[in-house]
Amino acid sequence: MTTARASRVLRPLVRRLLRLVVSLAVLVVASFAMIHLIPGDPLRQMLGPTAPKDLVDARRADLGLDDPLPVQFWHYVKDLCRGDLGTSFFSSRPVADIIAQGLPNTVALAVLATLVALAVAVPLGMWSAVTTRRGRRRGAGTVFTTVTGAAVAVPEYLYGLALLLLLALGPGLLPPAGLTGPASYVLPVTALSIAPAAMIARLARVETLRELDADYMRLARAKRLPARRLYAVHLLPNTLTATLTVAGLLLGGLITGSVLVENVFAWPGLGQRTVEAITQKDYPVAQAMILVYGALVLLVNFLVDVLLGVLDPKSALSAPDRQEG
Repeated sequence: MTTARASRVLRPLVRRLLRLVVSLAVLVVASFAMIHLIPGDPLRQMLGPTAPKDLVDARRADLGLDDPLPVQFWHYVKDLCRGDLGTSFFSSRPVADIIAQGLPNTVALAVLATLVALAVAVPLGMWSAVTTRRGRRRGAGTVFTTVTGAAVAVPEYLYGLALLLLLALGPGLLPPAGLTGPASYVLPVTALSIAPAAMIARLARVETLRELDADYMRLARAKRLPARRLYAVHLLPNTLTATLTVAGLLLGGLITGSVLVENVFAWPGLGQRTVEAITQKDYPVAQAMILVYGALVLLVNFLVDVLLGVLDPKSALSAPDRQEG
């Protein structure tokens, strides 16, 4: 790699790294501010409304909640730099332990949902494009766009409730709650993957329709290549760039969007603990949850940028340089 080419690759990468650092700094400020803006007194919730004022004031001083907000923020940032996320006001457990216990289950749910969505949506979108190309089977195209459009509009937790009633609570075909084995993943993963699958399928259809009229596809068809090679080897790789971009963004969204689905299925991830921490104003836990969710989304977006830069340098990392030139 020449020096000029290395510079073209490294400059946008460094720019994105700096943007990631700035975004993380903004996230730290936001995670601190959002919790303190929620009305209510966490000490009253923790000690009860009948607790003596002296006891509440003493506990507030022990936790540093009587310090001015700038001082509290300074201690918060200093502890973060040391890797100390604090201790839960209510359970007295280290917040790092709470996150370490639930984070793998939350990430596993989001990653599996993304993979399922891609596995279903990409072939479905490509099939719809191939079969309805140039006005053929207009009815099938209308059904596809109508069904996928409606599927995108339904929130994931409603899918979760419907699946729970249809497959778990009634017939008892699948576990209704908790993590007891591989079967426990089926309902929450399905609930999380339906809307993203519909969105990716619509995008894959549009991308496939565009690529079908490209010169390389005309040449491939003129060579009378087998359908499997035509679509899998020539068409699929060229339709994946935009699809992977959306899939990466959806993965970040699914990590945060799984909160409600986890509550529906009593999933042992971060979802239930996040809701409890915010309603109880458990500052250390709530701040850490917001920070973790936000950092995961930023990191996923950054990695998607890098991946697209590797797969298609013209469309990702090199884009800012082209614009600047």
